[in-house]
Amino acid sequence: MSELRVVPIAGLPEIGVDHDIAEEIVAHSPISLADGDVIVVTQKIVSKAEGRLVPAAERDSAIASESVRILRRSGGMRISETRHGFVCANAGVDASNVPEDQLALLPVDPDASARRLRSRFEHLAGVDVGVIVSDTFGRAWRLGQTDVAIGVAGIDPFVDHRGSHDSYGRELTATRICAADELAGAAELVMGKTEGIAAAVIRGARVPRGRGAAAEIPRAPADDLFR
Repeated sequence: MSELRVVPIAGLPEIGVDHDIAEEIVAHSPISLADGDVIVVTQKIVSKAEGRLVPAAERDSAIASESVRILRRSGGMRISETRHGFVCANAGVDASNVPEDQLALLPVDPDASARRLRSRFEHLAGVDVGVIVSDTFGRAWRLGQTDVAIGVAGIDPFVDHRGSHDSYGRELTATRICAADELAGAAELVMGKTEGIAAAVIRGARVPRGRGAAAEIPRAPADDLFR
């Protein structure tokens, strides 16, 4: 029987532009990183390190510039499709966990951000790890938010059961688990939204290693029955 361990990384300093996130995680992790670990890092500190902050007064223009189209509007909230293909509130423009006069934008290329972090972990600690950049999204048909993967490196975001058989011998034809999203959600349980913990180490995750990307996760508009 497999066991999953999720370890929060507390004590990270306030992250600023060009801050070495991987170096801080290696220094502050309560466990030594090992091959096969998956490191989950919040989008917010990645955006801060990459300088993806704008003045709060520019909220409307930031949402417009980060959106390729607006799908729905409700009061001051918009459901946008971003250039990454994500469908989310206000194109990911967010005021939480940033200075009061600023807003954070999503990284320009979250998968590239994850790849850079993975390479940096290998250089600093000599380990082959997976990296997930996570963010908090709402869900169209369910209340409450959950963290999902917006950047992935070193793992396949999916565990594909298609072609295998269930316990009754029936062939599975559609079951494709988005393990990257599940790991992002698991990490959020130990990081929280108010504790100031922005990274976690996941050990024991049974996910395929590979050159996957979070860009593979959003459903294509042609396959989306609700757009």
